[in-house]
Amino acid sequence: MTAKTMEHLILVILSMLVAFGPRFIPLRIFSTRDIPKWFNEWMKYVPVSLFTALVVKDVFINTGEGYVFTGIHNMAKIIASLIVIAVAYRSRSMGLSVILGLVAVTILAMFLPV
Repeated sequence: MTAKTMEHLILVILSMLVAFGPRFIPLRIFSTRDIPKWFNEWMKYVPVSLFTALVVKDVFINTGEGYVFTGIHNMAKIIASLIVIAVAYRSRSMGLSVILGLVAVTILAMFLPV
């Protein structure tokens, strides 16, 4: 094994530990304790808020030119976002929403600016 290959192997193992740690440690801590009801209620909103933050940033902010508000210049993404909101509201399926959003943005990008 060459030195470069060994460095890559060590990097992969360390990356695995860094990715595994934040998942495993809370699991070990909270598996033996009762979690308060208010905390569980609060945690229901975390996936929605994270997904919203990621989508809104991608749709309305252009990071290629520094953080610039794009307004309605990304019309394909805005319309696709509205489609995703409607599908997510009706189906409550994250997977279906993501797939239909990607399909919508792909089709709309042929006709509208992205």
